[in-house]
Amino acid sequence: MIRRLLASLVPRGRKAALQMLLLGMVGGVAGYLLIPPRSERALSRETPTPVVTLDGKNLPLDGTEEETLEQARSLARAYVGERLKLTVPAAGRATGEGAENVPAVFERTREEFGAAIDGERLASLVKQLRDPRSALRRAHFRSGEKTLALPLPVAAAMGRAMATLLTAKDELDRPPVDAKYSLQAHSIADDQPGARMDVYATLARLDAAFAKGERDVEAVVETVPAKRTKQALGAVVVDDVLGYFETKYANDWAHQARAYNLRLAASKLDGHVIMPGEVFDFNEVVGPRSEAYGYKVASVIAQGEVVDGIGGGTCQVSGTLHGAALFAGLDIVERRPHTRPSFYIKMGMDATVVYPTITMKLRNPYSFPVVLHETIEGGVARAEILGPKRNRDVTYVRKIDDVVAFQEKEIPDPSIPKEERQLQQRGIPGFKITRYRVVREGPFAVRERMPDYYPPTTQIWRVGTGPKDPKWKPKDDGHPEYVADQFLTISQGPSIRGGSNTGKGGGTVESRIGGKYGSYGWTFREGLTKYRDRAEKPSEDKPGTD
Repeated sequence: MIRRLLASLVPRGRKAALQMLLLGMVGGVAGYLLIPPRSERALSRETPTPVVTLDGKNLPLDGTEEETLEQARSLARAYVGERLKLTVPAAGRATGEGAENVPAVFERTREEFGAAIDGERLASLVKQLRDPRSALRRAHFRSGEKTLALPLPVAAAMGRAMATLLTAKDELDRPPVDAKYSLQAHSIADDQPGARMDVYATLARLDAAFAKGERDVEAVVETVPAKRTKQALGAVVVDDVLGYFETKYANDWAHQARAYNLRLAASKLDGHVIMPGEVFDFNEVVGPRSEAYGYKVASVIAQGEVVDGIGGGTCQVSGTLHGAALFAGLDIVERRPHTRPSFYIKMGMDATVVYPTITMKLRNPYSFPVVLHETIEGGVARAEILGPKRNRDVTYVRKIDDVVAFQEKEIPDPSIPKEERQLQQRGIPGFKITRYRVVREGPFAVRERMPDYYPPTTQIWRVGTGPKDPKWKPKDDGHPEYVADQFLTISQGPSIRGGSNTGKGGGTVESRIGGKYGSYGWTFREGLTKYRDRAEKPSEDKPGTD
């Protein structure tokens, strides 16, 4: 072809032909360069406006870009404000007789669960949606789909999500329930596994749910087996009472909250089995004493003063159990007295407990399991240690070695007439005592010595600085003077005759010698205070009981 072209141009000369050839070649190259490739033509083509949804809700693209962005933000705010359910399935919770075989649900808004919209990504997304040449629009156009359905750019904000999940964990977690002896059915009740939420794994599920728009998330839960299973307890014999002890409590309307706490704490102990050689921990078995666990506000002893506190009354349950353990021959591994003697129990037999710092621990020294039995009824708290036939007598001896005078504090009070005074808090002397426990079995006896100390409680007076008022009357602390027998002996067992409780566990006999501290008015007589008690008439022969 080129040869024919050159031949046709020969008359014009070789030079002209060569010029025409070069011109054609340059034109062809220029034409090729000026026509864009097919892919570039596609990139420059405008796509039709699609139907767009964010989280399934329509997002119009008409109007200005700012209007579209504000509509997208409105959809985002509605999205994070929707409620989401976090569930613990029934299979991950406690099962068995009396258990709740239904899922537990914790419901909050997505925002409370930590859902946060990425504002920069949302603005970028709107910009792409409004650009007819954007990669997003072109990709949707090629897909052939009518609607461009997009999720909201949302993720979990770690701080807020963790705070809410930890609250959910407190609410949804379930501790395992150990097997215990049912005194009603005379058999061992089933153990129940607990459930414990894995917070970090659940957070990952939340993050994924936010991206997908899901409203229900199943928490990641670990099953916690019970420490004490029905199979492990084996056979338990409760033919007799190895030891028992009783205290009295006020059952009137004013003390209903305290009586309720007594029953609640006792219910945690009733039927608990202590295996041979095992150490029982009061706090571990009874658990936290807080409103979340059902306890109410009642009187407690704190730093030597009687004040209101959550779970007041629990110490009476521990003290009553301590008394029963003393007479049952259990080992007292750990026990702490109160900072002042308690009026509901004999000095030296109380046991203070504060969750989780101060507890009481008892050890089962026998070759067989023992069962705790606790009852709170009719103004009497009773603790029993159950097991096979009792063959031991136990004698408890308490001796007051010395007393420590309490301090007296005076607080000026203009609401009280001058030269008058009012007893705000009654002082209690400190006591140094020695306790003995003698356990007898046949011809053998073992004696234990256990010292105790109760520090003195300050006596507080409010002293008048105001004008005289002939109608004024003092409102003294209503607690009576604390009196205690200088010598106290209590014997209990199958060989004890007379006294109280002639049924299972044997009888109980007390012997008292009041001495210097066993009758009202002794603190004045002993020079511990210079003010005679207005509430009690001084009487040398009026005995007191602790």
